[in-house]
Amino acid sequence: MSQEIAVVGSPEFTTGFRLAGVRKFENVPDDQKESELDDAVTRVLDDDDIGIVVMHDDDLDRLSRTVRQDVETSVEPVMVSIGGGAGSGGLRDQIKRAIGIDLMDEDEQGDNE
Repeated sequence: MSQEIAVVGSPEFTTGFRLAGVRKFENVPDDQKESELDDAVTRVLDDDDIGIVVMHDDDLDRLSRTVRQDVETSVEPVMVSIGGGAGSGGLRDQIKRAIGIDLMDEDEQGDNE
């Protein structure tokens, strides 16, 4: 069974993904994020056809504590956040959570040689 990618965010954020072929999306205009972002994220997390959810880092900060906890502990679908600044720590943690190992751990790489 093939799973799809979903994008949650402002129409400006989701448009590029839609043009690239992403069919599942939740548009939440900036002026409605306080009231509707939690519901949009919950809908995509509950959709069994979705394997990866993409959001902007700034939108993750707007989620309620409960929904943010659901996002942070979700294994399937995997939540990927983009934007928001430098550093790969967040991406590293997301990859580790998705596949179960830390690909960038130098100790593990050294043991395998």
